[in-house]
This record gives sequence, structure tokens and C-alpha cells, in this order.
Amino acid sequence: MGSMSIWHWIIVLGVVLLLFGRGKISEMMGDVAQGIKAFKKGMAEDDTAKAEPVKPAEPVKTIDHQPTTAPSQSVQQPQAETHKAG
Repeated sequence: MGSMSIWHWIIVLGVVLLLFGRGKISEMMGDVAQGIKAFKKGMAEDDTAKAEPVKPAEPVKTIDHQPTTAPSQSVQQPQAETHKAG
């Protein structure tokens, strides 16, 4: 029960081929390759996004503080309407 000989590997390979078939194994390997390509593409897009600084669409708008009306000028406040229930 030491190391596995070439005959052990041939038998294991034969069983795998019988269970999965040639078509399924090559299809699985193709899917794995597509996954690796998609992963690399995603990583490359992340790197380019970090390299370019994000610019705001519009400049930041500020509002300057202006003093309210002078105390001598009166500002009319709307009066609240009261309703009687009854």
C-alpha cells in the first residue's frame, strides 16, 4: 500500500471516464476555463476603476448665508386656522 503505481492511475482514469464520459469532462473543463477568464476580466476592470479617480457630475453647490430682515421690518406670519368640533 505504498505509492500508487501507473496501473492504479489507469484504473481510476477508466472509472472516471465510464462515469462521466468524454463529453462531460471536456464540457466541465470548458466551463472552468470560462469562469477563470471571467474572473480575470473582473479583476482587470476593478484595477482600471481604481486607477481612474471618480469625478462628480456637477460641482458642489454652496449657499452663502445672508442675514434675515432687519428687526425694524416686520414679516407677516400666516395665522393658523382653528376649527371647532361640534
